[in-house]
Amino acid sequence: MFPLDQWYVAGFSWELKDRPVARTLLNRNVVMFRTGEGVAAALEDRCCHKSLPLSCGTVERRGVRCGYHGLLFAPDGACLEVPGQERIPTKAKVKSYVLSEKDSILWIWMPREEGGQPTHEAPDYWVHRDPRYTFKGDVFHYDAPYQLIHDNLLDLSHLGYVHLKTIGGNAAVHMNAELKVEASGDQVRVLRYMPESAPPPTYLDAWPFKGKIDRWQEVEFNVSHLNIWTGGADAGTEDMRDPQRGGFHMRGFHAITPETDTTAHYMWTMASNSHPERPDVSGVVFDQTALTFEEDKVVIEAQYRNILRHPGAPQVDIHVDVGPNRARRVIERLARA
Repeated sequence: MFPLDQWYVAGFSWELKDRPVARTLLNRNVVMFRTGEGVAAALEDRCCHKSLPLSCGTVERRGVRCGYHGLLFAPDGACLEVPGQERIPTKAKVKSYVLSEKDSILWIWMPREEGGQPTHEAPDYWVHRDPRYTFKGDVFHYDAPYQLIHDNLLDLSHLGYVHLKTIGGNAAVHMNAELKVEASGDQVRVLRYMPESAPPPTYLDAWPFKGKIDRWQEVEFNVSHLNIWTGGADAGTEDMRDPQRGGFHMRGFHAITPETDTTAHYMWTMASNSHPERPDVSGVVFDQTALTFEEDKVVIEAQYRNILRHPGAPQVDIHVDVGPNRARRVIERLARA
C-alpha cells in the first residue's frame, strides 16, 4: 500500500527528448513524453486499440503515436488520429495523469480514485534555480522496497562505515553525533552536528579547509522525497544552526518513488557551491556522490535479500532509528487513510 492523492517524482526534464520514456510508478505503467510543442505529458502505457505499450511508439508535434497501427494520442489521452479512417471511435482514449514540470523535476499526481485531480501544487525546489549552486542528477533502480531507502537516508550514522572513501569520516564521531529528531504533520526532520571533526575526502576535494571542520547533516523527510543539506565550515567560524551559514554546502534532492511493492526508483540531484580557489568542482562532487549512492545500493539490496531469507525475524532498534521509525509511521498513516 502506498499513500495516494500525492505528488511523486516521475523523472527529470532532461529525460524527455525525442522518444517516449516508460516507467512503472506505484505499480502503474506510465509513458512520458514531450510534444513538439513543448508540452510534457504522462499517459497509461497502453494503446486502447491492441494494448501495445505506447512507449514503443514515436513522439510527434501533437502527441505520441502508437508503434503498431499509428493511432495518435494527445497529452490528455484523447485520440487525435486513426490512420486510414476519418471517424475516431468515442472510446478511443487513454488514461492520462497530471504531470507538473517544476525546477527540472517531473511531478506526477497519483490519485486515490481514477480521474482524481490535484488538491495542491507540486512541491517547489528552489535549489535548482539558485545561482549559488550547480547541480547534476541521475536515476537509479533498486531491487528493494522504497522504505528501506528512506531508512538509509534518515540515518546518516552509516556514513562512517559504508562511505569511507567519499563522504564518510570517523565512524565513532558519526555514531556519537549530536542528534535531534523533529516531526510536524507529514514531515520528519533529522538534525546531526559534528563539531571539530576531520573533513572527509569529498569535502577536501571540493573546498580548501584549513584543518578540522564543524560539520552538519540536516535531513527533511517528505512522503515523496527527502531534502538533505550537508556540509562543513572551518571549525569555529560559522554557527551551524544559522540558515545563512557559510562554508561548503551539498544540497541533495532524493526522490524515492516506488516502482512495485518490492522495487523502487531513486531519482536524485546533488547541488554544491564552489570556493573562489576551486571554481569548478561540480563534476567531482557529482561523481563521488554517485559512487556513494552505488555503495548504498549494494548494501540496501543485500539487506533486502537477507530479509527475504529470514522472514519474520525480529530486528532490534538503536538510537539512530528514531527518524526512520517516525517516517514509517507517517507512511503507514497516510497509506491507511
